[in-house]
Amino acid sequence: MPVRYEIDQTQGIIRTQCVGNVTLDEVINHFEVLERDSKCPDHLDVLLDLRETTSQPNADQLKAVSREIGRIRKSVRFDACAIVASRDALFGMARMFEVLAEDGFKATRVFRTLDEAEKWLDSQRGSSAETKRPGG
Repeated sequence: MPVRYEIDQTQGIIRTQCVGNVTLDEVINHFEVLERDSKCPDHLDVLLDLRETTSQPNADQLKAVSREIGRIRKSVRFDACAIVASRDALFGMARMFEVLAEDGFKATRVFRTLDEAEKWLDSQRGSSAETKRPGG
C-alpha cells in the first residue's frame, strides 16, 4: 500500500508514510480510511514521511488534499504537522502545501530528516500542553 499509517495513542501522533508512486486517489482514500478508524483520536499531531515517495504532486493535487483535510475536520483535528522530504522538488512542493493547508493545522513545518521532524513535533507538543493548561 503506497500510503500507510500508524497511530500512537499515547503520544497522540499519526505517523504516515508514502512509498513509491502515490496518486491523489490513494491519498484521498487514506483520509477516508482514517476517518472511519475507530482507534483514531479526535486530535492528532502528524508526522508525514515522504522520503520514499517517487511521485511528484502538482499544485492542484495539493489543493485537493488540503480540501480533504478540511472535510474530515468534523472527525479528526490535526495539530502540528511535520513533513519529511529529502528530494529537492518534493521538499519545495511540501513547502507549498504548508501554505495551502495552513487552516488544517495549528503549525506545519517541512524537514529534510526524520530526526529534525521528530524533535520539532516534540517541541510543539510541549508548547501545546503549556497553552492548554488551565490558568496558564
